[in-house]
Amino acid sequence: MSTNITGHTTLTGLLGSPVAHSISPMMHNEAFNLLGLDYVYLCFDVGVDNLKTAVDGLKVMGVRGFNCTMPDKNLMCELVDDLSPAAKMIGAVNTVINENGKLTGHNTDGVGYMQAVKDAGHDIIGKNMTLLGAGGAATAICTQAALDGVASINVFSIKDQFFDRAKHLVDNINANTNCKASLYDLSDKTELNKSIDNSYILTNATSVGMAPNTDNCIITDESVLRSDLIVSDVIYNPMETKLLKMAKAHGCKTFNGLYMLLYQGAEAFKIWTGQDMPVKEIKAKYFDK
Repeated sequence: MSTNITGHTTLTGLLGSPVAHSISPMMHNEAFNLLGLDYVYLCFDVGVDNLKTAVDGLKVMGVRGFNCTMPDKNLMCELVDDLSPAAKMIGAVNTVINENGKLTGHNTDGVGYMQAVKDAGHDIIGKNMTLLGAGGAATAICTQAALDGVASINVFSIKDQFFDRAKHLVDNINANTNCKASLYDLSDKTELNKSIDNSYILTNATSVGMAPNTDNCIITDESVLRSDLIVSDVIYNPMETKLLKMAKAHGCKTFNGLYMLLYQGAEAFKIWTGQDMPVKEIKAKYFDK
């Protein structure tokens, strides 16, 4: 990161908890440097309890924009002045831009995930997906996958505060796309096993297994992990979750959330700066190791 901070340096950053592990500062600051932009990107550990205060402060300070991650994506919808069509449909925000005091929330997670699937060498269009979770990342993935042409998506979620919103999302997808979407209780192991058995790809879009709780795994029955199943995890810390280790041991092709992070970040970068992130250089330096 450049140390040439001036009185004109534009602030961007990340809100969430935890965020100390994030690669986003390295990625964005390197991109700013490569393009000669007087911007800086910082991390701020802010959970939902203090999110409104933080957003109000950033708005007053004239921040150009910021990302938000778990657990802030859903509440952020209520704190911005406007929502992009994608963010409105998803019900979660991961990117905010400040234009003359007006905050607009976007969601780039779904685009990032679908590009990550391609980067991993897979084509899931016209195929069946089992998606675990109904939070911000899960709804973004579900929406974009449906729009891009995934044949069916079975969403499994615990019956928490996100379940009713997930039901609305599934109904919306069925009404407005050719994708067949269904919602199930994650505790229904019979339906879960049946769904995975009929799926081309299994995606964990929850935080289960993320550091520091790396011994946790959302899948408890390893028998569902057949060798021709693709298994992905939005988590990238650790780089290989317990789920991915189990899947790999059963011969599954796997990938983590690193490239999703890269490509959702590239979309956010363009929203803030109007320029394309130098993805090739960023990928080579921070991701392909």
